Parts: sequence; C-alpha cells; structure tokens
Amino acid sequence: MRRRDFIQGIAGSAITFISPARAQPQQVPTIGFLNPSSPDTLADRLRGFRQGLRETGFVEGENVAILYRWADNQDDRLPELARELAGRRVAVIAATGGTNAALASQAATTTIPTVFAVPGDAVKLGLVTSIARPEGNLTGVNFLSSELTAKRFELLHELAPAATHIAVFIDPSNAANAESILTEIKPAADKLGIQLRVFDVATSHDIDAAFASFAHDRPDALFVGNDQFFTARRVQLANLASYHRLPAAFSADQIAEAGGLMSYSTDVTDAWRQVGEYAGRILKGAKPADLPVVQMSKFKLVINNQTARMLGITVPQPIIVTADEVIE
Repeated sequence: MRRRDFIQGIAGSAITFISPARAQPQQVPTIGFLNPSSPDTLADRLRGFRQGLRETGFVEGENVAILYRWADNQDDRLPELARELAGRRVAVIAATGGTNAALASQAATTTIPTVFAVPGDAVKLGLVTSIARPEGNLTGVNFLSSELTAKRFELLHELAPAATHIAVFIDPSNAANAESILTEIKPAADKLGIQLRVFDVATSHDIDAAFASFAHDRPDALFVGNDQFFTARRVQLANLASYHRLPAAFSADQIAEAGGLMSYSTDVTDAWRQVGEYAGRILKGAKPADLPVVQMSKFKLVINNQTARMLGITVPQPIIVTADEVIE
C-alpha cells in the first residue's frame, strides 16, 4: 500500500470513529411549569408564556422542554408538585397562577431560579426583599390585580348605583389574596353605604350553594374576587349571575367574554408573556437577583353590553368610552 493511501485510510477511520459523538443532539434545558388550575382553561395565557420564551430565542420542543404540573384547582397539591419539579432539577421554575404557586415553589427550593406571577405585592408576600433587587432565587411579575380591587368595586357601583347589598366571593384556600380583597373593598363599601355579604367559595359546589342561598336572601349585585379558580369556573359564574339577574364584576376578561357583565384587570396574558421572557433570560445566564419584579401597567376594562341589556342596565357613556372592549 502506498504511503498516501495509508494516511488517507487512517484519516477516514478517525472521522468514522468520532462522527457519532459529534452527531449526538445537545440536551435541551427544561422549564418546570407550576399552576393551580388546568390547561384547558388557560390556552390564551399559555400562548402568552410561549411568546415570551420565543422573544428570548426559545421554542418548546425545539431548544427547550417544559415539564407541566397542574393542580386541577386543588391548591393543597401545589407543595407536592413544586417539590417534584425541584427534585427533577429543572433549570428554572415558572410558578404561574397566583400566590400559592409562588409560595409553594419558594418552599420547595432555595437554589433553582423561579419566576412567579402574583396579584399582590411580592415584598409583602415575602417572596423577595426588594422589587428592584429581588435577591435570592426568585423574581417575577406583579399583575396588580389586588391593587385594582377597589376600582373594580367602584365600577360595579357605577353600573348598579341602587345596589345596597353586595355579595362577595373569595377563595379561602388563597388566604393572603382573600384578605387583600376584603381589605381593599371594605373602606369603599363603607364610604358608599353598602353592606357586604362574604362567601367562602373554593369549589364548584360552593358556587352552586352560594347562588342557591340567594333565593332566600337576594343581594343586589355580586363582586367576585381575583383568583384563578374563578377564571376556571367562568362559564358557571357567568351563567348563574345571568340566571339570577345579578350585575356582577369580575377580575378576568374571559369571564366577561363568557357572559359576565364586566371585568377590570391588568392584562394577565401579557403578564404570562413576561414570565416566559424572564424564564428565557435566566436560561441564557441571567440571575433572578438581577431581574427586578415587573409591575404591570396595562389595564383592561371589558363591558358585556349584551348582558347589560338583559339586566336592564344602561351602561354610562363615560364607561363605554373608556372601555377597552365592548361586547355587543
């Protein structure tokens, strides 16, 4: 064999030997996704989350994997699910869906970067030490739903000015959020001379039972708290409020779109987009301590004029003009 042929043969063998190793696909990072609800009720918000990931260069199924854990409206499952994600050593945890998911993730790990989406002040909740400099392994988004509670209550009063008795639905399984709701609306109710009747509502059966009680003690209107559980039960709530002919205020535009009279909230879908963006930035090397907690500034007022007409309500023109969406 000539010397040149011998060298080429060795080179070819070497290439054949090392090419399988080079061809092996790189392992993609995994995001642990924690939520107290179920995916069938949150399609639009999931699209927002994935959009945020795309904005940072990550596409699910291509260069990032997402390990989903849903509590199916059983908040007591969240700690176990959070510990499971931590045990899988995911690269980052996205704790969407409110305070309980964020607190469960915080308790599960002090090292895995975690991005939360909560309706209230993250400092008061004990999630971070500072909005500007979160420190620790957590950061995220405050979608300010709690801060908008009083304004939502005032809008309900403008739509139903004769209402003097208002029923209030809160979810007792989300204690911090429930307390915040009552703290915000009681002064407004006292100022307007409105009596509140508070219902602890944590299950679909609780919703049915609360409306059934209206046959004996009917309120003039209904105020539903800002909890993801209520968004998940939006069709039930909207239908029962219409059946009982009750003006009702909600914190999620999906409920107004399902037939509720009105909703006023921040753009929660955009908040989820921000969670996705932060998760992507962390995958690229950013530290949670260097990412300030985002204070959402996009607010959305939705009026369902079909429902208003059914209830015999003429929506004041200033509200129509300022609404972001009027459903005719």
